[in-house]
Parts: sequence; C-alpha cells; structure tokens
Amino acid sequence: MDINSIAHNQLKDVSTGQMVTLESLWKDKACVIIFFRRWGCVFCRVWAKEISKIAPVLRENNVRLIGVGVEELGVEDFVNGKFFDGELFVDVDKSTYKALSFKRFGLFSILAALFSSEARAAMARGRQLKVGGDMRGDKVQVGGALVVSAGGKEVLLNFKQERPAEHLPNIKFFEALGIQHLAPKEENSPVVNGVNEEEPKCTEDTCSVPAKEEVKTET
Repeated sequence: MDINSIAHNQLKDVSTGQMVTLESLWKDKACVIIFFRRWGCVFCRVWAKEISKIAPVLRENNVRLIGVGVEELGVEDFVNGKFFDGELFVDVDKSTYKALSFKRFGLFSILAALFSSEARAAMARGRQLKVGGDMRGDKVQVGGALVVSAGGKEVLLNFKQERPAEHLPNIKFFEALGIQHLAPKEENSPVVNGVNEEEPKCTEDTCSVPAKEEVKTET
C-alpha cells in the first residue's frame, strides 16, 4: 500500500484531546498500529491484552505501540480497564478505516460471525482474562493492523480482519520488525476434544459465557 494515502489523515489523541496526523506517529519511530473494532468489543480487549505482553520489547526496540478506534464512545472504560499498554487514538471521521478498506459487516452477518469457533474461543479467553465488554457503538466495523517503519519509508505489515474475532499472533509483529525475540505465549481458551468448554450465548444486545453447571455424582 502507499502509506502517503493516509499520512495526512487526522486522529484524536485520547490522552490530550489534540488532533494529530498519522505521519506524526511514525516520524521518528517505527509503529505497530492496531485498529480496533469497538472499545467495548470483547475480541478487541482480548487482542489488546495479548499484544500488550510485547509492549516492553517494542519500547526497547524503539517501536511505538498504538491503538486506534472509530469512536470516543467507550474509550474511557477501555482506558480505565488498562487493557492496552500503548497510546490510544480515535479516527473520528473513520477516514483511515475507509482508506484502508477495512471490512464492514451487515447486522445479521456480524451476529452469525459471533457463533464461529474462533469467536467462541475468543469469548472464552475474554472471560478468562475478565475483560468484560458491551455492545455499544458501531457493531459492524472490523479493523486490522499496520506496521510502519520509522519515517514512513516502508509498510512492513498490512493486516485486514476478515472476521470480528480474528487477530495476529504477536510473533508476526516481531517478524515484520526484524526483532529477534521469543514472543510471550498467547494462551487459548480451554478446549476438550476439539470443543471449547465455555460456549457463549449471543443476542443482538450482548454476548456472555454461561457459568459451568456443577456435575453431581451418585454415591
């Protein structure tokens, strides 16, 4: 992709409220930029938790870790939850999401996607991490990730989500950046005989993983 096509797009800095250009993010350092779906999205919070495991290594290698969302709704809860060990921004007019051709689902197709095995595993992982979540805001947007070299000279990785729970393992970011480091293990949800033990129940308004029933034995 041509990084210049989004270089002058503006984002709102969550910590300061100021508008900045994308090119200012990678002016002096390489950047890992995660484009989240929604701040209340369980899948996004899981990804935020997972990639935050490598934040110290990224900083040691002079790489900025940046998270972007499409709206301010829910960002305060995301910050207070301390899900992400990086800088946060909002694409207030969604211009960058549009320019990067990030997918948008229909309402019914997004609901169907919540029942995939990938989504069920992510929901179970979210419960394990106790990240919570809600269904407020833009429910049908998906995102992706960019890795951009210092000075914007090269796009080292360009990832677009095809499914709402899809995300890249941390090792892919190390590979793109040429960092020789063993990525911390990313745990999966409990699986028994190829089936997740914790199956989420999804409605149009929310998704939750039911509590396990106590198994009674006869004596």
